[in-house]
Amino acid sequence: MAAGERPAFAAIPDARAAARAEAARLSARFQDAGAVPVETAVLQPAATLLDLYGEDIRARAYVTSDALRGEQMLRPDFTVPVVQMHMADGAEPARYCYAGEVFRRQEEDEDRANEYLQVGFEVFDATRPPDADAEVFALFQSILAPLSLRAATGDISILTAVVAGLQTSDKRKQALMRHIWRPRRFRALLDRYSSTAPLSDSRAALLAAADPFAGTGAEIGLRRRAEVIARLDNLREDAAADPIPTGIVALIDAVLAVREKMPFALERLRDIAVDLPWIGVAIDRLDARATALADRGVDVDALDFEASYGRTHMEYYDGFVFGFYAENRPDLPPVASGGRYDALTRHLGQGRAIPAVGGVIRPGLVLELGGLG
Repeated sequence: MAAGERPAFAAIPDARAAARAEAARLSARFQDAGAVPVETAVLQPAATLLDLYGEDIRARAYVTSDALRGEQMLRPDFTVPVVQMHMADGAEPARYCYAGEVFRRQEEDEDRANEYLQVGFEVFDATRPPDADAEVFALFQSILAPLSLRAATGDISILTAVVAGLQTSDKRKQALMRHIWRPRRFRALLDRYSSTAPLSDSRAALLAAADPFAGTGAEIGLRRRAEVIARLDNLREDAAADPIPTGIVALIDAVLAVREKMPFALERLRDIAVDLPWIGVAIDRLDARATALADRGVDVDALDFEASYGRTHMEYYDGFVFGFYAENRPDLPPVASGGRYDALTRHLGQGRAIPAVGGVIRPGLVLELGGLG
């Protein structure tokens, strides 16, 4: 190597150092907004995350095992450990910020990073949730303004309100709630629950059988007999339930199709609520948030709202959701994203909920787009 020539691998630590410096600047902005910096462990107990997300999380996380602590995961995000920390020791109101690596397996696109920096800001405040939503969004918009990103917003609570008010069995509603974040499965369930088509002869015979195990021979499957019987009981109950009216399904589709600037989205949702009155409270919250955003200087008339936004990548959010995108770089994931996760605090707090909202910025993507100046 010639004198003064830098080794080829020097670009990697330089890029990481630049991302860390940008993360420090972002963290300072959050601290200026009243956030207390916190740290979380890189290795997180897998049981907590599996309990929250089910086995799906295994496809996206790096899992290892510890002889004393059991199954562990490399930190897939910060929100869960920050919520756990706050539920154990925090006082309200509280604002936290953090910066560090997160790890996500990438099995379909090797060009997508499997390790990258996140900088986040979380607010725990029960006094007026719409104001907290507006505080977080307006802060992120202000910080990211030099990048001229497109902001997308949504509200998962409108979709959960739609499902909660359906005149159908609790088990059907629970299944639909569970799959709100899996649009294809949600659609398949909705189609099934609204169908008036008769059962196939084989399924009808199986459900009608007094002893479905008669003449089946030895049990060799992984499911126990009690589990199979319970499943058949559920299928019988589902088969006896009245179908969800097609008119209601059409209204659900109308909600999911709402994609307008905020004022027009509100108008459209209020029109739909004439026939789905049980979503009125969720729409009132959206209206209150829009007012709070406007009070913080956000141009609500130009703000995009998508009723389906957040359904494929924001599993623990249950209210306001948002993301910031580089429109001239459709190949990039969101530069920032966040939302409200009250139900997560209830789950991790064993029934004690604390209204909470927050978001994360990826400093590496900020730099890729030219930095904040």
